[in-house]
Amino acid sequence: MPRTARDVVFVDGVRTPFGKAGPKGIYHDTRADDLVIKCIRELLRRNPDLPPERVDEVAVAATTQIGDQGLTIGRSAALLAGLPKSVPGYAIDRMCAGAMTAVTTTAGGIAFGAYDVVVAGGVEHMGRHPMGEGVDPNPRFLSERLVDQSALFMGMTAENVHDRFPQLTKERADAFGVRSQERAAKAYANGKIQQDLVPVAVRRTSPEGGETGWGLATVDEPMRPGTTLEGLAGLKTPFRPHGRVTAGNSAGLNDGASASLLAAEDVARDLGLPVRMRMVSFSFAGVEPEVMGIGPVPATEKALAKAGLSIDDIGLFEINEAFAVQVLSFLDHYGLADDDERVNAWGGAIAFGHPLASSGVRLMNQLSRQFEEHPEVRYGLTSMCVGMGMGGTVIWENPHFEGKK
Repeated sequence: MPRTARDVVFVDGVRTPFGKAGPKGIYHDTRADDLVIKCIRELLRRNPDLPPERVDEVAVAATTQIGDQGLTIGRSAALLAGLPKSVPGYAIDRMCAGAMTAVTTTAGGIAFGAYDVVVAGGVEHMGRHPMGEGVDPNPRFLSERLVDQSALFMGMTAENVHDRFPQLTKERADAFGVRSQERAAKAYANGKIQQDLVPVAVRRTSPEGGETGWGLATVDEPMRPGTTLEGLAGLKTPFRPHGRVTAGNSAGLNDGASASLLAAEDVARDLGLPVRMRMVSFSFAGVEPEVMGIGPVPATEKALAKAGLSIDDIGLFEINEAFAVQVLSFLDHYGLADDDERVNAWGGAIAFGHPLASSGVRLMNQLSRQFEEHPEVRYGLTSMCVGMGMGGTVIWENPHFEGKK
C-alpha cells in the first residue's frame, strides 16, 4: 500500500556551553558521554508532556568514535540518561555534519512512519580525542593522487578556497571574524543564547594534576569579545607561510554536545509538544576534498531544488563558520553581502566554537529561536561544510509564519 510521508518537526534543542579543547579547557576532566547525557536529560526535563517511553530512537554523532565517544554512543547515552531500556540508539559519523545527519536520518524514519519521536544530536571532545586520532588513511589517497595531501588537513583546505577565489581576501575573512564575535556578544547581552544552554558541573584541576574544586560551565568559553581588525591582522597563519587562515577567522578546537527532539507533527500536536520548525527538505553533496569549504553551495542547490524554492525564498541563514572563507564563498555565490543581517544574525562558530559532530543542532537552535522573532520569514536554512569534501543543508519552514509585513 502506498504511504504518505508525514511532516517532521523540530520540537526542541539544547546544547552544553562549548569549551576550549586541551588541559586549560573547562571540560578537560569531563567525559564526552556525560556531556551528551546532560543534553538528553535536559530535553526530557523541558518537555514533561513527553512520556520517555515514547522516544523511538536515539541517534548521537561523534567524529572520533573511541573511548568515551565510542560504544555505540547513542545507545549507551540513552541508557545512562535514564531512558527506558526499550529505547534503542546508535552512532553516526559524518565529521562536522554529524548532528545534522543524526537529525536528517531520523527525520527520514519519522516521515516514513518508523518513528514517532526521536532524540538526535552529537558530541565532540576534541581535548580527549583530537580529530584524526587512531585513523589510518589509505595510502592510495596520495599514491594514486586521488586527493591532494592538503585534503587531509582542514586548515589547508581553507587556504585552498582562498586560492580558488582570490576576491576572498584575508581582510574580508578577518572582518567576518570580528563581526561574528560582535554579533555573538550582542546576542548574549540580549539573552538570546543562554535559553538553550545546559549548565554543566565541571571538576577543576591544577596544572600539576591536583583537584582544586568544582565549577559550573554556563557560557561558551571560546568567545573573544572586543576582537578588533587590528588585533587579527598580526595573528600567525599556521597552515601556510604568509597565508590567510588564522585563529581569528576560523573556529578553534572545542568540546561540547547537543541534542534535539524531533517528532511527526501530528504526534507532537497530540502530545502537546511545541512545534518550533517544520522540515522542508535536506541534501548532502560531495565536492573536491581539497576545497571542502565550498560544500554548502551544491548542497543548498540540491535542497532548494527538492523543495521547489530559490535562494530568494530564504529569509534566515545559519551557516557554520568552520572558516570565514567558507561562509564568504557561499555569500559570494548567491550575491549576498558579507554583513547581511539574515546570515548568522547571532554570531557563529568563530565565536561560539565548533565541536565538530555537535554543531548541527546549534545551528538549528539558533534558527528556531529567530523564527519565533520573525513571523514574516517563512523559510530558513542551516548549512555546513564537511571534511573529506562534502556539504550539508537543511531547509526549514517557520510554523509562526504570518506573511510578509
